[in-house]
Amino acid sequence: MRRIVSRVVKPVIRAHSAFVGSIVAVNTAVPSIVLTYDDGPEPGGTDRILQVLDERQLSATFFVLLSRARRHPGLLAEVAAAGHEIALHGLDHQRLTGFSSREVSQRTKDGRSELEDLTGQRVEWVRPPYGRQTLTTWRAVRSAGLMPVMWGATSWDSKVASQADRVQKAMTGAVPGAILLSHDGHAGLGDGVDDGPPPSLDRGDLTARILDSYADAGLGAWALRESLQHGTPVLAAWFKR
Repeated sequence: MRRIVSRVVKPVIRAHSAFVGSIVAVNTAVPSIVLTYDDGPEPGGTDRILQVLDERQLSATFFVLLSRARRHPGLLAEVAAAGHEIALHGLDHQRLTGFSSREVSQRTKDGRSELEDLTGQRVEWVRPPYGRQTLTTWRAVRSAGLMPVMWGATSWDSKVASQADRVQKAMTGAVPGAILLSHDGHAGLGDGVDDGPPPSLDRGDLTARILDSYADAGLGAWALRESLQHGTPVLAAWFKR
């Protein structure tokens, strides 16, 4: 595995901790982006994205909130039935950095177990809410058997912006193996947080626009598991409280 240092590295990781790191990209020669979606499943978001991915016969990795999966089990089943990869975002959307190491480990284990029971899929990855983790929470997540996955590119779909600006932002850093952060839902009070009102956008339309722009640039898109079949994970020490 190739290890890089990201701009968010705090603190410095010493040589004896060489394997401390989260997946931030895939080292591959295949011209394809890694598609990931957070905060679902959510009606009106997840289903629209699934339709676009089905039309293009593409796969994605969905980082699921259990607080959402319990409310929309049928929609989660649709994601799994369509052949997409299921990963853990959390029991809810609270920052892991607000919990003790023991609590983080237990929440991760519980979330993984419940998600695997719901989907029948093996869960390998976790994306901490807001991308927030410390060395302590990283170790707790790893002790629970999951690997943190972060991102490089983002689509700005959790903030107020035009579709054109979101597509332009998604093109920033769009290179083979880059991990794109997108959302199929918006976390709220039912997910243990108050992130304010959801942005007004058609998530299916945005997905189609982004994928078209990638295609124009000669880039395909697929889930993390497919990407790793043609490359190796790039690790970085990503610590943000």
